[in-house]
Amino acid sequence: MADDPRIHQCVLAYASDMTLLDTALFPHGINVFVPNLQVASLDHAMWFHSDFRFDEWLLYTQDSPRSAGGRGFSRGSLYTRDGVLVASAVQEGLMRMRDRPVPGKG
Repeated sequence: MADDPRIHQCVLAYASDMTLLDTALFPHGINVFVPNLQVASLDHAMWFHSDFRFDEWLLYTQDSPRSAGGRGFSRGSLYTRDGVLVASAVQEGLMRMRDRPVPGKG
């Protein structure tokens, strides 16, 4: 990847959205592959604390302190190999079961 730190931040922001909301489903014993489940991101925010390279090893820890009423709130922390917190993310999403399968999910 290019050396421009903004490129690394953009790629990390994109990637951080891929699994963060999934964490809010775990307490309910379901995952994003359930055919009748509809999940949509309502908001997603990131903070960058230190420089990093996306093409180097990063640990992405995730938890969901609240998942109820058709919404899930998740947060994530990203660390370098030597334990430096380089970014934080939060996301809130809609999560609901539909009467029939969501189009495109099976």
